Amino acid sequence: MTVDEYFAALPYEADAFQREAAELIARGETVVVTAPTGAGKTLIAEFAVALAHAAGERAFYTTPIKALSNQKYQDFVDIYGEHDVGLLTGDNSINGDAPIVVMTTEVLRNMIYAQSSALNNLRIAVLDEVHYLADRIRGSVWEEVIIHAPEKVQLVCLSATIANPEEFTHWVQMRRGPTSLVLESHRPVPLQPKFMVTDLWQGETLMFDMFEQHGTQTRPNRRVLRLLASKTGRRKRFATPRRPEVVETLASEGMLPAIYFIFSRAGCEAATRRVAATPGLRLTSREERSEIRRIALERTDHLPADDLSILQFGEWLSDLEAGVAPHHAGMVPAFKETVEELFERGLLKVVFATETLALGINMPARSVVLDSMSKFDGESHVLLGPSDYTQLTGRAGRRGIDVVGYGVSLHSKWTKFERLAAVAAAGSSRLESSFKPTYNMAVNLIANYERELAEDLLRASFAEFQRDAEVNRAVRRRNDRLSELAAVKAQAECERGDIWAYAEIVDRVGRELVEDVAPGDVMELSGGRAPARYLVIQVHPSAPSPVAMLSTAGKVRRFTIDEMAAAQHLGRIAMPKNLNPRDRRGQQRLVQRLRTFHGQPDAGGVDHPVAGCPDVYDHMRMVRKARRLERSVRVADSGVGLVDEFRAVLAVLEERGYTEGWRLRPPGERLRYLYSEQDLLIAETMLAGHLDALAAPDLAAAVSGFVYESRLESDETPPPMGLAPTAASITAMWEELVSDETQRGLSPTRRPDFGFAELAYHWAQGFNLEEILEETMMAPGDFVRVSRQLLDVLRQIRDAAPQLADTADEAMRRVDRGVVAAGGIG
Repeated sequence: MTVDEYFAALPYEADAFQREAAELIARGETVVVTAPTGAGKTLIAEFAVALAHAAGERAFYTTPIKALSNQKYQDFVDIYGEHDVGLLTGDNSINGDAPIVVMTTEVLRNMIYAQSSALNNLRIAVLDEVHYLADRIRGSVWEEVIIHAPEKVQLVCLSATIANPEEFTHWVQMRRGPTSLVLESHRPVPLQPKFMVTDLWQGETLMFDMFEQHGTQTRPNRRVLRLLASKTGRRKRFATPRRPEVVETLASEGMLPAIYFIFSRAGCEAATRRVAATPGLRLTSREERSEIRRIALERTDHLPADDLSILQFGEWLSDLEAGVAPHHAGMVPAFKETVEELFERGLLKVVFATETLALGINMPARSVVLDSMSKFDGESHVLLGPSDYTQLTGRAGRRGIDVVGYGVSLHSKWTKFERLAAVAAAGSSRLESSFKPTYNMAVNLIANYERELAEDLLRASFAEFQRDAEVNRAVRRRNDRLSELAAVKAQAECERGDIWAYAEIVDRVGRELVEDVAPGDVMELSGGRAPARYLVIQVHPSAPSPVAMLSTAGKVRRFTIDEMAAAQHLGRIAMPKNLNPRDRRGQQRLVQRLRTFHGQPDAGGVDHPVAGCPDVYDHMRMVRKARRLERSVRVADSGVGLVDEFRAVLAVLEERGYTEGWRLRPPGERLRYLYSEQDLLIAETMLAGHLDALAAPDLAAAVSGFVYESRLESDETPPPMGLAPTAASITAMWEELVSDETQRGLSPTRRPDFGFAELAYHWAQGFNLEEILEETMMAPGDFVRVSRQLLDVLRQIRDAAPQLADTADEAMRRVDRGVVAAGGIG
C-alpha cells in the first residue's frame, strides 16, 4: 500500500501535514506530530496502522487512559473487524494476539521489560497523547517506551501543541535514529475566545469577544476593560453568570452543543439538575428525547435492575432527555459511555464535565465553557496555565460542521480579565520530563542490560537531556555573572580601609540594633542616602529592609541592616495604640513631636576607618550588589542526577536482599512482575509473608491499601478490625522503607491507605451494590474504578508469588462481578 493509494481512498481531502507525516512513516522514519486538538493527528496514526497491516506486520496503538483505548478499539474494529483487532488495558484482554492491538502505554512498557514475544513482528507503535510524559505519576512510562522499545520498531508520537517540539524531537532522534518533526499550528476550525459576565445593575448577561484586532496586533477587548472599570459606589455590579443563564445565552446565540467544564464532580451534578429543571429551557425535540431514551436503555441493559435503581437511573435518564448530562470519574463506565455516544450523535446539547474529558476522547462541540480559571490540584487552588486552556478549549469547533468554535470564559472576581486574556493568548507551554527511576525499572534494567549500558540508557532520558541543557545554560549565566562580579567588587573597594571587614562589622552591629529598636525609638542618621532624624514605626527583623521610619519631612522610608548600623539612638516618643500607617493626620502629629524632640545620642555607630568615608554608602551599595551576584553564580543544585538516584535505588534493593551486585536474587525476579506505584512495598509485604494466610476477601481488602488513595486526608478511615494486624504490619514496613529512602535522598513511597479495605472485603464476600454504597460516600464510578485497579494489582501478585496464586485468583473472581465486571470494554 502506498501513501497515494491510502489517501485516494479517503472520502475527503487530507491536509498537507497529514500527507507529509504519512510519507515520512512510509520511508521508515519515526515521527513526532504536534497539532491542535481536532486538527486530524489520528489520521496519521491510522495510516501507520494500515501500512503495517498491509505488510502483514503488527501495529500497537497506545493511549494514556482506558476510555480512549476503548474508543480506538471500537474505531479499528469498525475498519478491520473483530478478528484483526485486540485490546489490552491491564485489567482486560481481548484478542491480544491480533495484528492490531490497542493498549494503555503501561502495557507496552511491561511487554518491553518482559521481552515479550508479542514484540517479534511489531513494526509500528503509536504513542498517542505523548505529552502525557509530563505527568508527575505516570509520565516516565512514555520515556521508558521511547528508550527501550526494540530498534526495529517505528514510533509515531502524537502530541497536542507544545512550546518546545524541536527539543523533544531532537531527544527522540538521539534515541530512535531518523526522526522528523511534523508541526501543524493551524486549527481546522478557528477558535473564537469569548467572555461572559452578568451586569447586575442592568439585569442581563453579556457576552463579548475576548480580543480585538488593532492593525496587525491582537489585544484584550478595550470595551470589556472599560465596562469592568465603570463600577462606582459600593453596590456590586458584576457577577459570574449562573449556569442556566450561560446555557440560555449559548442557545439563543446558536452556540450549542457545548462542553461546560466544571472542576468539581458535585458541581457537574448540581449544574445538570439545575439546568434540566429550569422552566422554559427546552433543548431537545420530541424525536430527540425518544432516541435518547432508546439508546440509554440499550446501553445500560446489561446492568441489573437493582443496581440501576441504586444508581438513580430514572433521574439520570430524565436529565438526558432534557439534553444535559454530567461526565466525570465518579460515574459508572456504562453511564459515561452513553453520555459520550449521545453527545457525539448531537442528541445531548450540554455536557457538564470535569477536565478528564479533555484528554483524547472524541467529543467535539461548537462551544467550550470554562466555569472557572482555577482548579484544585490536590493541595491548593491553582490558576489554569496556557496548556490547560488550550487543551480544554481544543474541543471547540466540529470539523466539517462548524465555521468557528467558541471558547467561553466566565467573569470571576478572583481573576482579572487581563490575566484571563493573557492565559488565552499565550498558547502552549513547555513539555517537561517527569522521569525518575523506580524499583521495578531497576530490576528490569538489571535483567536486560549490562550495568554500563543501563546507566547510559538513564543518561539518555529526556529528563537528563533537559537537565544537561539547563546546566549548560546555567554555566553560561554563571560565567557572565562572574565577570560582572569582578567589576562590582572593584567598585566596592575603599581607599580608607578594608570594605569587606567593614561590611562584616556593619552586619553585626546593624542586626544587634534591629533586634533592640522598637516603634517609638528616635534615631539619627548622619550619612547614607537620607541623613535625617527618624521615628521608628515598624520593625520586621526578617525583611530585606527591616525597619520602617518616619522622617521629619513626613516621609516613611525602609532601611537595610547596614544603613541602620550607622544610626544613633536619641531616645523615645510615646506612640499611639494601633497606629494606622495610612493615617496622615496621626503621622503629622508624630512629625511635629519628632521635630521638637531633644535627646542625647548614644555611643552607636561603627568604629572603622571606612565609616568616615564620604562615599561609604556607595561602597556599601556595591557590597550588597556583589553579595547578590555571589548568590546567583552558585549554580542551583537541581538535585542528584538520574544515575545517582538510580544507584540510591539499587542500594535500597541490595540492602533488602533483592539484588546482589548487578544480579537479581529471587525476590528481585518477583519484583519484575510488580508495576504498581508501590512496587517495593508490595514485594516487601509478600516477602514477609503478611499475605500468605489470608482468605480471598481478606487478601482483596489488604491489597486495596496499595491502590486506594483518599482524595483528602480527612477521608481516611481505619481498616476493618480483622485486617488491623495486617494493616499495622504493612504500615510499619512502609515507615522503615520511607526512612531508608529519606536517608538516601529518594522520594518517599506513598503511604498505604486502607480506606477502601472494608468495601473491598464486603464486595468480595458477596454484598450487593446497594449494601456497599450504604457504607460509604464514595461515588459508584469511583467504586468501580478502584475495584478495577485492585484487580490489576491482584493479577500482578498472582503472577509474582506462586504461593498466593490460588487465593489471588479467587479474590479476582469475587471482585470482578456485577457493576465492576460491567465496567465497559476496558
